Amino acid sequence: MDTSILEFLAAPFAASLILTGIHAYLGVHVVERGVIFVDLSLAQIAALGATIALLLPISGGDPHGPAVYWTSLAFTFIGALVFSTIRGRHARIPLEAIIGICYAVASAAAILAMSKATSESEHLKDMLVGNILAVSWPEVGATAALYGAVGLFHYIFRHKFLAISMDPKRAQAEGMSIRLWDFLFYASFGFVVTSSVAIAGVLLVFCYLIVPSVAAMLYADEIGKRLAIGWSMGTVVSGLGVYLSLRLDLPTGATIVCTFGLVLIIMAAVRPLLQRRLHAMPPVRN
Repeated sequence: MDTSILEFLAAPFAASLILTGIHAYLGVHVVERGVIFVDLSLAQIAALGATIALLLPISGGDPHGPAVYWTSLAFTFIGALVFSTIRGRHARIPLEAIIGICYAVASAAAILAMSKATSESEHLKDMLVGNILAVSWPEVGATAALYGAVGLFHYIFRHKFLAISMDPKRAQAEGMSIRLWDFLFYASFGFVVTSSVAIAGVLLVFCYLIVPSVAAMLYADEIGKRLAIGWSMGTVVSGLGVYLSLRLDLPTGATIVCTFGLVLIIMAAVRPLLQRRLHAMPPVRN
């Protein structure tokens, strides 16, 4: 491969690795909580906030300006507050229903906002669909620093976050404030989603969150093993997807999403074969 192509792909690949690192971990929590579409909903809410900010004079028409980022982050915080409050109460309406409604309303509102856009329409499309090939090294560095801070926060309080995700009834019985830690989880999630949507778009962010975690669940029960499998899958798929999109002249985000789906299908098909082979092996004698 030509050296110039490798240099061109270096920043997008680094960004995809950063996305894999934080989203595969958060995906473990999301899958265990059973709120599979919370990332998709928060990502769409973040995109709505960015869309509205871009249409206001304060943004100056810059889709990567601070006004766009902070408005988008504020919208995700509102979503985080709603989701944590609903779970905190013994409501009759399932949380997944609220998440789905928020996604639908945010999507429709973004479409309405875009209908009023003129010259900004292409920028709005990039924010919603994503263009990871256009990421720069300064963006990669800033994103790595932010995700590192979020990762450190989750590591320090890992026992509490794992408790409310794995066994919330036990955590509540031990005196933990489910509503408070839920909000902190979704708020930190909001920081990640706001930056991820600007880089990769809504659909790709959803795949980075869910697909590696689902694939890991096929082969492991322990959190450590799931993370190792998820990170490995995300790394391979990211490199392959970016390469195929460039070679075949296809949209990068959509190519990586389809590559995620294909690899997940392969992993699911291989699992029964591996299980049969393991069962057929004779037991180890001391």
